[in-house]
Amino acid sequence: MQKALAPEISTWPADNPQLIGSECASCSAVVFPSQDRCPRCSAGGMNEVKLPRRGTLVAWTTQGFPPGAPYIGPTGKDFVPFGVGLVQLGQGEQAVVRVEGRLTENDPEKLKWGMDVELTMIPFATDADGNEVVTFAFAPVGA
Repeated sequence: MQKALAPEISTWPADNPQLIGSECASCSAVVFPSQDRCPRCSAGGMNEVKLPRRGTLVAWTTQGFPPGAPYIGPTGKDFVPFGVGLVQLGQGEQAVVRVEGRLTENDPEKLKWGMDVELTMIPFATDADGNEVVTFAFAPVGA
């Protein structure tokens, strides 16, 4: 069985999952993950919003060592370096928010500034009950 690492942040297991953010009713700021108060104007009127699935890669690196606690993924010889990127979700005038997340690609030579990426879900770890835990990531479009 599969389960989400953080089920509250996406619409997974929908066929085309989206991340869930919030939008301020006062100033229209969009944030991810959802928050109760706006970080721009401090208003409390935040509404849930489903974020675009596609975006543009604006920065990236490769995580070459296991993160610290509370990381539950593979460690030691089982650890595989992974890409981490900053993605501007939405295109052009429809760009709404920047989200940091895993990338499905970890080779810096295959990652380019401004490349199109799309949200996907990937295996992350196996929990104590043998369930596959999945998390969101961004995959280069057309790769």
